[in-house]
Amino acid sequence: GGGAYGAAKAGGAFDPVRFVQQPQVLARIVSAVFALIVFACLVGDGYMSRPEDARLFCVFNHNDDACRYGIGIGVLAFLACIFFFMVDVYFPQISNTTDRKYLVLADLGFSGLWTFLWFIGFCFLTNQWSWTRAEDVYIGADSARAAITFSFFSIFSWGLLLTFAY
Repeated sequence: GGGAYGAAKAGGAFDPVRFVQQPQVLARIVSAVFALIVFACLVGDGYMSRPEDARLFCVFNHNDDACRYGIGIGVLAFLACIFFFMVDVYFPQISNTTDRKYLVLADLGFSGLWTFLWFIGFCFLTNQWSWTRAEDVYIGADSARAAITFSFFSIFSWGLLLTFAY
C-alpha cells in the first residue's frame, strides 16, 4: 500500500518528535555517537611519545596504520551518519520513486560496507592491542580499550542500520 519505497506517503508536515522516535533514526544517532567515541579516543590518546623521544607513535603496537584505520572509519562513519540523518529528514518530502530508490540503495550499500569495515577495524585493533607491550602504554590504555569496545558495538549498530535499510 505505500507505493514504491514509500512514495505514496510523500508530503505532509514534519513532526520532530515522531521523527526522532523512529527506530532507524535512533540507530543512526547511536552509530554516530559510537563513531565519535572511536575516533575521539584515537585522536586524543591514540598517539603517545616516550620521555626520551619526542616522536609520536600509535599505542596499538606502534602500528600507525591501526590508529589511522580507526580514525578514518570513525570520521567517515560520523559524516555518513550526518548525511543519512539529513536524508532521513528530507526523505518523506521526496516523491520521485527513482530518487527514493537510489537513496535507499545508497543507505543499504553504505551500511553493509561499514558493518564489514567496523568488523575489520575491531579485529585489527584487537589484534594490535594484544601484541602491545604494557610498558609501551603510559596513559592511552583506557582510550585504546574504549576504541576497541565501541568498534565492536558499531558492528551491531551498523548492522541494525543495514536491516532497517533493507
